[in-house]
Amino acid sequence: MKYYYDPQNRLPYKKRLRNRCIAIAIFVAACALIGSCIFKNDEKSTQPRGFVVNGNDLTATSKEWIKDTLRVDSSIIDSLKEAHRAIKVKDPLTESAAKSLFFGEAKASKEAATEAAPKKIDSASADTAAKSIPENDPVDSVHIKNQKDVFLAQKIDNMLRRFKPMYGVVLVVDPKSNEIIAWGETKDYKVQNEPDFFVKNTFPAASLAKTITIAAAMDANRYSLNTPVPMLGASHTLYKRQLRVPENYHGTTISLADAYAKSANPPLALIGMDIGAKRLREAARNLGYNMNFPGGIPGKSSYAPPDTGYGLAEASCGFTEATTLTPLLAAAQVRSILTKKPLEIPWAENIAPYAPKSRIALDVKKFNENTYYGLRMAMIRSITNGTARKQISTRNMARKNFAALDIGGKTGSLDGQDPHGRYEWFMGFAQSKENPDKAVVVVVMQVHDLQGYRSQPATQVAAMIMNYWAHQNLWPQK
Repeated sequence: MKYYYDPQNRLPYKKRLRNRCIAIAIFVAACALIGSCIFKNDEKSTQPRGFVVNGNDLTATSKEWIKDTLRVDSSIIDSLKEAHRAIKVKDPLTESAAKSLFFGEAKASKEAATEAAPKKIDSASADTAAKSIPENDPVDSVHIKNQKDVFLAQKIDNMLRRFKPMYGVVLVVDPKSNEIIAWGETKDYKVQNEPDFFVKNTFPAASLAKTITIAAAMDANRYSLNTPVPMLGASHTLYKRQLRVPENYHGTTISLADAYAKSANPPLALIGMDIGAKRLREAARNLGYNMNFPGGIPGKSSYAPPDTGYGLAEASCGFTEATTLTPLLAAAQVRSILTKKPLEIPWAENIAPYAPKSRIALDVKKFNENTYYGLRMAMIRSITNGTARKQISTRNMARKNFAALDIGGKTGSLDGQDPHGRYEWFMGFAQSKENPDKAVVVVVMQVHDLQGYRSQPATQVAAMIMNYWAHQNLWPQK
């Protein structure tokens, strides 16, 4: 028998949170009681009668003994602090005396350290402390207050300051109106007040370009979601030998949906080589590539597969830096797939020139209904059984929110040069199962230092944004 999760049968969130707090408090109290009993028994069994420390008889009650043994002269504490600071700043006058204090040498050295430390340490330690404290990132709330959803914008700003990606952009769009409701951006680990990454067209599309390939394959009625495709070698590589399928091949295969969901390069390369560069360019056009948009907002995203050869395979699976994508266009693609409407660039009233000020119709065609359905289901497959499964889950989302949403998306990662680093993408959507009119489009793009620190995955950031949006929009506020 299968059991399905029903969020309506659960206790309200506030009651569950209260019960958890009560359980934790009881557990902590029990641990403290057990610890105190053990400590008291050890004290009675190990302390000899008549043993005196600093004139205090340890045969007194445990409470008095603890107070007496923990009572230390404040001057000794000050001496220890100053001596420790002297060693850290390597002050030549006090370093030897400080070491003697810590390691039990002459008492005179201890007194010398105590007297000398205040005279020489204060300025040096202050300079050292000032250098060790990182420069604070000032919080400018003007760009937050000017956004459509101020609370979601504040959430994004807090996440960027907490996770600190080297470069990053977060874009949230309402698919019904196609309006940008919240955004955030970082450069050199600092939060920006203007989203100029929205229109920048130097970001490699990476595996997000696989959307073009499966759209062209399904729109040509050559493939369906369940069509088996040969799977040769590892999914994250693309060698020429992986493109040579023997005649009468009976080896491992993978469905088109799973190849897209798991971002497998060889199967998508084989599909692209099969349907041809012409159909790929037509599908790319419907998704906004190689277009000059009004006012240059955003910049032109490039997609130029050669007619044959290994270059065609690279373009088909996104295994090339030559295919570029802007965050605004990525959000437009997701919105088009979700609403089954022609492409339209997201707009906002007050962030010009980084987004249109109003809705603008574009000269692009629609895919057929089956193609839109297939693209949506393939993106959902990425969440349930693909590369986004780990992070976009109940690990980073409340169970009731995760159960109430249809979530789809596509991940991608590739090294790039402008800016230099490892690019990591997520573009996707979250849609209410009960009320499909309630939905949100989320795009996250991060650039990590190849040799240094990496922030939280883009899929985790997207999951937390979807979770917060669901809390605010799916459930009535009491």
